[in-house]
Order: sequence, then C-alpha cells, then structure tokens
Amino acid sequence: MLIFDQLRKNDRQLQVLAICVLTGLGFLLIGLWYVQVVSARRYQTSQINQSFRTVRIPAIRGKVFDANGVALAENRPSYNVNLYLDELRPYFQSAYSNNLGWVMRQLTRTNAKARLTRTQRIELGKLTRYQVVSNLVYRVGSLVEQPVPLQDKKFFEHYDQRLFVPMPVLTNLNPRQIARFAEQSPGLPGFDLEVQPVRTYPHHSSAAHLLGYLLRDNSGADVDVFFNYRMPDFKGATGVEGALDGELRGRTGAKSVLVNSLGYRQSENVWNPAEAGQNVFLTIDLSIQKAAEQALRSAPVPYSGPPRGAVVVMDPRNGDLIAVASHPAFDPNDFVSGFSQDEWQRLNDPKLRPQINRATSCTYHPGAVFKIVVAMAALEAGLNPKEKIFNPPDPAEPWHGHILLGRHKIKDLAAPGEYDFQRALIKSSNTYFITNGLKTGVDRILDLGKRLHFGERAGIPTRQDAPGTFPTRQWQKDNRGGAWFDGDTANLCIGQGDIDVTPLQVAVMISAVANGGRVFWPRLVARLEPQDPFGNDQPVVFQAGRIHDELKVSRRTLDLIREAMLADVEDAEGTGKRAFVPGMRICAKTGTAQIMIGRKVVGHTFWFASFASYGDPRYGVVVMLETELPGGSGAETCAPVAHQVYLALQKREQQMKLKKPETLASR
Repeated sequence: MLIFDQLRKNDRQLQVLAICVLTGLGFLLIGLWYVQVVSARRYQTSQINQSFRTVRIPAIRGKVFDANGVALAENRPSYNVNLYLDELRPYFQSAYSNNLGWVMRQLTRTNAKARLTRTQRIELGKLTRYQVVSNLVYRVGSLVEQPVPLQDKKFFEHYDQRLFVPMPVLTNLNPRQIARFAEQSPGLPGFDLEVQPVRTYPHHSSAAHLLGYLLRDNSGADVDVFFNYRMPDFKGATGVEGALDGELRGRTGAKSVLVNSLGYRQSENVWNPAEAGQNVFLTIDLSIQKAAEQALRSAPVPYSGPPRGAVVVMDPRNGDLIAVASHPAFDPNDFVSGFSQDEWQRLNDPKLRPQINRATSCTYHPGAVFKIVVAMAALEAGLNPKEKIFNPPDPAEPWHGHILLGRHKIKDLAAPGEYDFQRALIKSSNTYFITNGLKTGVDRILDLGKRLHFGERAGIPTRQDAPGTFPTRQWQKDNRGGAWFDGDTANLCIGQGDIDVTPLQVAVMISAVANGGRVFWPRLVARLEPQDPFGNDQPVVFQAGRIHDELKVSRRTLDLIREAMLADVEDAEGTGKRAFVPGMRICAKTGTAQIMIGRKVVGHTFWFASFASYGDPRYGVVVMLETELPGGSGAETCAPVAHQVYLALQKREQQMKLKKPETLASR
C-alpha cells in the first residue's frame, strides 16, 4: 500500500521505475507464453526427432613378435579421405533450389499449372545430393590422380543409414597423394584426412599358418552392448590371431553421436575410450622359420609343382617351438586388402590347400619313424640288440625282403640278410620290427604311445591342432569290432594301419628320446605384454618346460636308440646321411608311409625325424613331405631339407657366440 500511496503523490522517478519494471515483467510473460504455448509443438517435435547413435570404436590391435623381438604382425597407418555429408547441407540446399527452378521452368513451358508431387520433390532431393557429392568426389580423384567412382547404391545406403558418420572416399593414400590433398583440401568442403591403423604382416607368408589371418567383423553388435554403427574392424580367424583374438584385440571403445531428424550430427561424446590390445611374443625364431620355409620350397620331391610338406623345429630341453613351417602357404595381408580372382582360386586349390597347416592340423601315417617307439618297447621287454633276425628274400622281388603273417605277405624294402638292432633301425627292416613287436606284445607299444599322447591335441593356440588317431584297445573295440589281430600289431609296428600323427607330435616324440624321456607340452607363446609400458597391466608369462608325461624307459634303452639314430646319419649305410652337417652330430630316423584308399596306394608320406647334437641335444627337427606319385623316400626328399635347417641352426649358434662377448664388453 505504501508504494501505491507514493505513486499517487506524483513521484516522477518512482513512476518511471514502476513503468520499467512492469514493462520487463510484461516482456517476460510474453516470452514464457511464446515458449510454452506458441513454440511448444516445435520444441516437442525437435526433442522427438533428436536421438543418440552409439558408435563402436575398435582398439589398436596388439603386435606379434618372434623370440628376438622381430615384428611378425603389426599395424601400419592408413591415410584415408572421408567425407562428412553434414557439412554439405548448404550446398545441397543451393543445388536443390537451382535444380527445382530448372525443372519448374521446363514443366511450365508445356503446362502452366504443372506442379511436383511430394514424392517427386524427395526424389529430386536425392538426385541433387548425389550430383553434389559425385562432383566433389570427382574433384578429389582428379586432385590425387586416382579416379574414384561413386556408386549410387552405396551412397544412398550411407546417406539413409549412416549419415552421422563419415563416408569413406579413398583409402591407403601414398605420400604424394597425401601432400596434394593436404595442399588443396581447404577448397574441398566436407573432406578430411584421417589415419587408421591397418594390420600388416611385414614378412608376408613367413609363419603365416602360425599367425593366422583376420576377417572383417560385420557382426553389428558386441556381446553386451548394441551399437548403431561399428567402425571398420577385424577379428582373428585362425592361428595366434584367432586363438588369442581377445588379448590382441583389446577393449573396444564407444562414443555417442547426437543427430537431428535429418540424420546429421549435432554433437558427439566419447564415453568409453578404446584400450589397445596386448602384444604377443612367440618362441619362434624368424631366421630359422624362414630357413625352414626355404628348405621346404626347394625340397627334391618326385613330382612337378610346389612341394607339400612341413618342418617342425623344437627345443628338446623345454618344448619351445623354434620353427613351424608348412608349404604351400598364403599371405595374411591378402585377407586384409582383399583377393583377386586368381589368388582366391589358388587359396582354395583342393590339392595344394595352402590354408591348412600341415605341421599341426594334418595327420599322416608315421611309417618307419614309429619304429622308434617299437624299439623302446622291445628293448624294455628284454630284446638283445646283438641278436640277429634273418630277413628272407621276397620271391616276387628277390632284392627285397618280406615277412609272412599266415598267408598275408608284408613287403620289406630292406635287402635280404641278417639284421641286428642297429642295422635294422638304419635300414628300416620291416621284418625285424614286426617280428620283435609281436614278441614284445602290443600292450607295451600302446602304453608308450599313450605316454607320448598320440591321439591327443598338442595344446598350441592356433585353432589348427589335430589330435590324430592312436588305435588303443578301447579304440579298436569302438571302431573295429573289438578283436585285435597280429595283423593290427604288424601294421602298428611299421607305422601303418589305423595310426595317424601330426609332424608336431613326432617332434614331441623325438624330443623325448633326445632329452632322456621327458614328454613336454610344446610351447608357442612365450608371454603377453601390454602395449603401454606405463600402464597397470602386468605381463603374462607362459611357463616353459611344462612336462606332460614321462616315457619311463631306461637310460640303456635310450642310449641304444640314440646310437642307432646317429649311425643312420654317419654310417656309410645310413639312410639319413644326406642330412649330415660337419660339426653337428645328427641323430635321425627316416621313414616312408603309404597313403591307401582301400587296397590301392594313392601316394606316400616321407619322414625325417631327428635331433642334434648327439650327447648335447639342443634341437629336434622333423621334416614331412607328401606326394601322390611313386618314387622317392624320406632319405631322398626329407634329409636334404633337414640338412638346410641344421645349417641355419649352426649359423644361428655361431652368431649367438659372437654376440656374447659384445654384450659382456658393453657392460
């Protein structure tokens, strides 16, 4: 009341102040009315049409290194040109106005009342946007001297479904193109140069089967989070890339993008940054791996075409794999960049099968190399190594021997004559080992096979680890009706019949003979390390020298076998003498196994199982080659391959000796 009394007294200043206050309150009320009543529908529509899009951001994939820290799989920067369509809205509107005017002028020439329907206007807008983008993309292609065809289907699909993310235009620009684009990009609206990591394998096909390959990941959703859009990403399919995909891949990130009703970006927020994957260190030595692969490529196989085979190099002291080679191979880079038609056909060749790791995922009859197991069982059962067995001549082939089981004849490629233990192992006499295997009894042989874990997976992380087949009595009961005959024992004694092994399993066996009877788990992955050395994650080390089993045979038995294997390389009659390397006392056993379909021989598998050096075993080397043509043997084809591998191992040792004094001097 006091205020109104003062106003009645004609207080000029107070009256002016009151008018100003009332005017301000009036404007405020009008503004509130406009927002709450007049603009309510517009704001409501805007709120409804705005929405968030979640975008998955892939992490930087971890690298893969060999035992010496040489990168086998890494990431290279890929410079790409992307187009942000939301920045072209003014150009779309201007071009649409021009096109609409031109269209209307054309229509009114024939019909003054002609009008475009809503559908026609929408279609004109789509064509206008494509026209604008096509012209800009053409300018970019001319600028970097690389034609870029803009496919209308892909453009419309991107505009309709992924407008809130950039549209890829060019990938993998070279330095010259990068420089030209960077110089002229200010005059190109909406274009931006971005860098993305791309998986690369600098040594191409080397260790390809161990590394495996990547496939594009277009699954559209993670296990627990839905994403509207996934940035370009890959997942491991085979090899270490596949088995350790979770560790290598890291933890994906995510961001939210606010888009309006037209699909254009309004803002974005990274709410979970990506975490890089871990680096993987293998036990493989790249120099030996390459030497083994080169030796396989040059193998003297008795047929034309690329050799098909495998080499495994293992440290018998702890089970570490030094090299695991398979040929033919493939280039993992092709799975990232894409295949030509010829490359794809070669990759799926049913005979060559370059995707298959013959060292770990293909199984073969072991042939004569399994006679080492038979020898251990027979010697443990009391076999006198000096006792001789006569190998009678084969009436059909008098220069070869044979053995009869009832009416069934088993050929012996060894010449007729008398054989003691060492000569029988060197000449690989079927008659000798079948005779002594039958005397020993199959159960002793089967027991040793179980301790070597034939018929079981080796446990390496490659997703290509076949168990093979080992015909135990239970297996015979389940698959062959239960009866075990002398013929089954005879086949087992010469590594034929129902036994199938991988070259890796043979390497485990030969390493156990070399090291005194310890059956190791083969180790391929040495450790995992975080990419960020300052992070909180600790390295994960995989234990070396994990013992899987023990042969439980006497030292005398192993010594006799080692001496016979040494003679196989150093004796004049030895079948493995082509592997001889001066300065390395190599112990070996060659072998040949028939590949049968029914009763028809359709090919052969050649073997060379060895270790070095005698008295100080440091390397186990197994070579396997396969062929469908007659002729050849493990001695003729595999021993020369092993020779090249041992030369590389010898060179490696010499280099290591030279490095040791330098290391001490630097300290």
